Amino acid sequence: MSATWDGGAPPPPPPRGVGGALRIALRAPAMLLVLTLGMIVLMALRLLERPLCGLHRPLSPHVTVAVCRVVLRIIGLRVALSGPRMVGPGAIVANHTSWLDIFVLNSLGPVYFVSKAEVAGWPGIGWLARATGTVFINRDRREAQAQTRVFQDRLIAGHRLLFFPEGTSTDGMQVLPFKTTLFAAFLAAPLRDRLQVQAMSLRYHAPEGRDARFYGWWGDMDFGPSLLMVLAQARQGRVSVVRHPALRVAEMADRKSLAQGLEQQVRDGHRSG
Repeated sequence: MSATWDGGAPPPPPPRGVGGALRIALRAPAMLLVLTLGMIVLMALRLLERPLCGLHRPLSPHVTVAVCRVVLRIIGLRVALSGPRMVGPGAIVANHTSWLDIFVLNSLGPVYFVSKAEVAGWPGIGWLARATGTVFINRDRREAQAQTRVFQDRLIAGHRLLFFPEGTSTDGMQVLPFKTTLFAAFLAAPLRDRLQVQAMSLRYHAPEGRDARFYGWWGDMDFGPSLLMVLAQARQGRVSVVRHPALRVAEMADRKSLAQGLEQQVRDGHRSG
């Protein structure tokens, strides 16, 4: 993994043993089968949606939701959800701990992730991201105007865009300061007067007896070993997801005040999750 935050060396993986190897042998093929079948159905639906509905996707996002719920069941990770669901058009921001965030957040309802461009080239994850409608961006101020237009088109089409404003994943023990650059797009006309942004806090609770950072994925950690460690675990932990009241963009003075308000909500929810 490539990241800008490094919280030190990850904990050593727990002994796998025969039981762990067996769980990998059972869970990994089941997970791959569900993902493959789900993507086949999703792409077939997109062939119909694209010419008939344009940017609107009335059916295919629900396939992603169902697939992610099944994958979490295969893994055995429980999701505890609290807080109000945002009503009406808007975007979502959340703290970022793990590759598991993709499955957890997708399982809660149709969303479209906004991700750095290099993720598109990552093995496995990049393919899934492209298939599910992820918006890829370059962190280049020269492209800010074009990116704003993309966000505007997708949000006006009713897409719930989901951002990770920390800019990287962590070990899950804290929330990093939010980067404010992307929030400028929310204040552009005509989004400012119609857009709301909802913050979500994710807090992973490790399996009993495991390091508290068990589900974290950061620094130079590779995806494969992290995946196998999770699949080998007999009794999983859980993840608490707290939805916070949405903030109206029109009521914020600027992008920094919007980012600060959302960051504080995420921090408060992370502490209590």
